Amino acid sequence: MRCLRIFCLGLLLGLAVSCSREAPAPITGCPPVVEVEGPVRMPAVAGAFYPADPAELSRAVDGYLAQATPPDVAGQIRAAIVPHAGYVFSAPVAAYVYKLLAGRKYDTVVLIGNSHHEGYPGVSIIAEGSFRTPLGDVPINSELARKLLAVGRAMQFRQSPHGPEHSLEVQLPFLQKTLGTFKIVPILLGTESTDVARMLAAALAKQAGPDVLVIASTDLSHYPRYDDAVYEDQATLNAVESGDVDTLERTMRQMESMRLPNTATLMCGEGAVKTVMLYARAIGADRVKVLKYANSGDTAGSKDRCVGYGAVVFSSEREASMQNKENEVLNAEERKAALELARLTVETYVRTGKRPVWNKRLPGLEKPLGAFVTLRENGELRGCIGRFEPDIPLSQVIIEMAIAAATEDHRFPPVSDKELGEIDYEISVLSPLRKVKSWKEIELGRHGVEVARGFRRGVYLPQVATETGWDLDTFMSSLCAHKAGLPADAWKDPQTDIYVFTAQVFSDHE
Repeated sequence: MRCLRIFCLGLLLGLAVSCSREAPAPITGCPPVVEVEGPVRMPAVAGAFYPADPAELSRAVDGYLAQATPPDVAGQIRAAIVPHAGYVFSAPVAAYVYKLLAGRKYDTVVLIGNSHHEGYPGVSIIAEGSFRTPLGDVPINSELARKLLAVGRAMQFRQSPHGPEHSLEVQLPFLQKTLGTFKIVPILLGTESTDVARMLAAALAKQAGPDVLVIASTDLSHYPRYDDAVYEDQATLNAVESGDVDTLERTMRQMESMRLPNTATLMCGEGAVKTVMLYARAIGADRVKVLKYANSGDTAGSKDRCVGYGAVVFSSEREASMQNKENEVLNAEERKAALELARLTVETYVRTGKRPVWNKRLPGLEKPLGAFVTLRENGELRGCIGRFEPDIPLSQVIIEMAIAAATEDHRFPPVSDKELGEIDYEISVLSPLRKVKSWKEIELGRHGVEVARGFRRGVYLPQVATETGWDLDTFMSSLCAHKAGLPADAWKDPQTDIYVFTAQVFSDHE
């Protein structure tokens, strides 16, 4: 059952492997092919696990990302678990992790898998060169890789397991589309030993900073019938979500003792998963969230012979708490009152042309703060206008912006009396604008952004990225072109000023 050499369903179906050595053509929105000193690890499963044609691959990844609907995860994502089968089988699950990573900034991604081709007592790390995909070349972070290799004899370089291995390679096109520019450290374990996992996790915790993302690549149960696969995989994922490696170990051994028919293994990357769990605990990334589960019977295969897939992220409770505290401007009573004021304002003004009488005095609403008021009708945008200048009380800002959103948004006709019962309200209370030196400081989903050049300005609220699923390139290009009337790539021009802000966002559906 604990087998290192289980191949994923894509190859079992007899798909051909393409190992072309021609340099791939660059795709818009992906990093170009770059010259990196050292050996280039060529694609082993392009044309089998994922499309070999760059344009087709780019469209496929975009499609999977567009379909994924992950929940919000507060704080910095420090580690993840993703599946690695052929894209038609596992990519609909893997995309849940990668959509959350879109626009976030990581210098390096440590990719950890268990070798499917060789068993050996330790860890194999490639420390120089690059990995090639049809979308371009990804350089290796040699400095970090060599630090890990220096930890002990169990850390070594073996060429042979990396050449044919698919578990790390299939992650790269998703990373190229969502992160843009980054380095990797490719690691293959030759064993499922918990002791080896502890050693590697400790080394990573010591050497990897907050700009490093660690990913374990694994599929779950292999080849049971559908109902058994769901049963086994849910037990495994529950153990992973506990964050405790001993619980995972105990759960898997108990499941193996049941000997459910046709189950060859419960997790082909057990050592990699243990490493990530131990690493996450060591650095305080104590929030574990299973984003998605499905198996090949759900995606593109038979229900008689299934492989399971899970998408999991690890984030920091402390970082999430700090972020929530930073955005917490109004308390629950004040948020409720703010929404009441926005609704009262629109209904009064549309019906009478006058501003409402508002006598409530709550401390948060008396602070000089900027805000946006957003109106939606049947889930669709109906108006959104705001102001940043914190020079009048928030209550006054809400009144002015609610009227403007209902009557002055040039994209829509003024709200009519008959629509009032269908309008939902959302308020974004803003922090002051902060000018940044570079677009690289933008944290997508956390920061709202304003771009300015001359008299042209445009702004997107933080939730725009979350609601659309845009990556940073799409977010910023749309902001420049559609909101500021600038060239789509103006955000990369040093002559364009970029400001960021945060927002406390709340609505009728809170």
